[in-house]
Order: sequence, then structure tokens, then C-alpha cells
Amino acid sequence: MRMMLTASIPHEPCNTLIRDNKLGPIIKRILEEIKPEAAYFTEQDGNRGAVLIVDVSEPSRIPTLAEPFFLNFKADCRFRICMTPEDLNKAGLDEIAKRWR
Repeated sequence: MRMMLTASIPHEPCNTLIRDNKLGPIIKRILEEIKPEAAYFTEQDGNRGAVLIVDVSEPSRIPTLAEPFFLNFKADCRFRICMTPEDLNKAGLDEIAKRWR
């Protein structure tokens, strides 16, 4: 199942990692392990943030995706189910609407 993993990364320990030239290698390692479909880095509520589109084939995979952010950055992580336009088209919204009139 395609999910959006958002990580809100607090200023510390991130500032220290940047000053010590360790942030880049850690991010690279996380991305190599997680292998996201897409990865974006942005601001989230005043903190550094990451938005990754990942495949969660089963719930037991969630720790594999979140723990690198928890352990390296003390980040807060959230998972949200994502759909492509094709997925949404398969949802059968017209039929659902007919049942709930």
C-alpha cells in the first residue's frame, strides 16, 4: 500500500549533525534503506521536515520506515494512505454515492 511518511525533525539534534557534517550521510543511508518512491524535504510547523512516498506491504514494515527518523533525529513520524488518480478511479465513488443518497 502506498503511504506518505512525514517526519518532523526538531532543531536538535539536527543542528549538531549539520555542524558535524553528519546529516548528509545519515539521510543518504536512510533513503538507500527505505527506497522511497519519492522524497521531498521541506519545513513542517517550523521544523525541518521530510515527506516520503513509501510502499507499506504489511504493517510490520512501519518500524523499518520510522525508526531511522526516531533514532537519528528524535523526529515525529506520521503515515497516511495515498492514492494515485488511478486508485481513486477504482474506488467506485459513483456507486458509493448511490448507496448513500
